[in-house]
Amino acid sequence: MKQTKLILFVFLCMLIFTSELFSQTNEEQIAAIRKASNSALKSYDTKKVLSYLTDDVLTTTGNGTLLCGKDELEKYIIDGVKSRLYWIRNTKEIIVYTERGLAWESGVWNGYHPEISNNSTINGNYSAMWTKESGIWKIKSQLFVTIDEK
Repeated sequence: MKQTKLILFVFLCMLIFTSELFSQTNEEQIAAIRKASNSALKSYDTKKVLSYLTDDVLTTTGNGTLLCGKDELEKYIIDGVKSRLYWIRNTKEIIVYTERGLAWESGVWNGYHPEISNNSTINGNYSAMWTKESGIWKIKSQLFVTIDEK
């Protein structure tokens, strides 16, 4: 009986230790979602891209066009796929306000036309508002500003 209790105690200690060791901070969760979103954009997986957004997401594109909701954004992405354009975001900063379940992300975005060049053909700055209302971080709004076009 003592041996069973000891084994159970060791097992519980291992569970507690490894869960703390492998748990992600909010910033790490957002960074991981951003990485997955970039991968989905590059592979033209529109459904996957949209899964990281709230249904009522607001997006201001690099040219100032405001897109309201996933449906409008989906159409915009699909129209971009026809030209094979995709965008990659490079995060520079993530700030989390835990008490409200909100986060701010900012960085640089690059647009690629694979049939024109392997290098970025358009780029700029971006910011995103994240929410954890559903228990999972999702983008609630995002703003892109074009700074350079080649």
